[in-house]
Amino acid sequence: MNALIEEFDRNFPGITLETAFCPYRICPVGAHCDHQHGKILGMAIDKGITIAYSPSEDGIIQIVSRNFKDKIRFDVTRSLEKMNDWADYLRGAVAALSEKYPVTKGIMGVIEGSLPIGGLSSSAAVIIAFLQAMCRVNGLKLSEKEVIDTALRAENRFVGVNVGTLDQSCVVYSRKDKLLYLDTLDNRYMLLPLNPAMKPYEIAIFFSGVERTLAGSRYNMRVDEIKSAAYALKAYAGMDYGRFEDSRLREVPLGIYNKYRDRLPVNFQKRAEHYYTEFARVERGAEAWARGDIETFGKYIFESCYSSIYNYETGSDELKALYEITMRTEGIYGGRFSGAGFKGCFMALIDPAYRSAIEQKVSSEYLKLFPELKGRYSTHFCKSADGVGAIS
Repeated sequence: MNALIEEFDRNFPGITLETAFCPYRICPVGAHCDHQHGKILGMAIDKGITIAYSPSEDGIIQIVSRNFKDKIRFDVTRSLEKMNDWADYLRGAVAALSEKYPVTKGIMGVIEGSLPIGGLSSSAAVIIAFLQAMCRVNGLKLSEKEVIDTALRAENRFVGVNVGTLDQSCVVYSRKDKLLYLDTLDNRYMLLPLNPAMKPYEIAIFFSGVERTLAGSRYNMRVDEIKSAAYALKAYAGMDYGRFEDSRLREVPLGIYNKYRDRLPVNFQKRAEHYYTEFARVERGAEAWARGDIETFGKYIFESCYSSIYNYETGSDELKALYEITMRTEGIYGGRFSGAGFKGCFMALIDPAYRSAIEQKVSSEYLKLFPELKGRYSTHFCKSADGVGAIS
């Protein structure tokens, strides 16, 4: 935080500042299901995006990034166009907020992420931290649902990434030491508390050393493939299949999938297989967490990663290597690559008593495979945290 404030003072000397923060999130089980209106398990962590800012009365946004080493400038009172840079998330946030509310003031500020980019909801955290700042300077209030919907519109409509509500919901609804159990069909959720019988746990984040971006990955193609599976299954079963863009596997009963699965192209079948097995893992994982069985919960996390690799077919060579290493590392309950799996980070739930041994073993084995990533690969340990809630 001190470095962030010093950077602000260098760029905007003599100006009083405020700060806004949005946590990152992990999704132990439920990956690649939110855009199909599936269920997810997630939690916010005590690392995230912070913006130090001050109001700009003329509507100009001036943001310095400590991660990307550049300064962004645009005017909220003018029509905004996509520029294919990281600041599209900020432009998208302004565009989405302006659909419902008057936005006339900008901000001058500095933004910084406390962990490397990739798989921890970096884009959602950037948008929501920025929304907090913009709402405060413009005197706006957003309910929790409005925060989620506004951030989702920014990514879907402006940036052009077909994400569901997983990221936004986790960083808004989560509460410390509780597991978010969310149904993305209707956004009903429960916060499952720690069972007193639960063994100690901590969250480890292994950054592969290779950053990623959803906009330039195969993310949208995977979404199209899984939607195609839903569309085809409904047609085979004689269901009303409507418009392709509205098709979701949540609308297709498991029995229909089992009956017609062999008619699907292999890739479509694999995507659907991931969805249905992941749906079941979420429900079983919630039960394991509720009874304090972190070993079984961790097993479901590893199974989720396996399905993401072999059914959903995501995961870079680096992240697959981390999966293999963590599978045979004592003290790790379970792990999977975080987010879409196109490079970025790998998360794991660990026994804190093994922290040092885990860091040494995973780092040593990983860097033997990828020596060129020494100095870029890193390990971080986190705890669960509160989400941002409503903006007021």
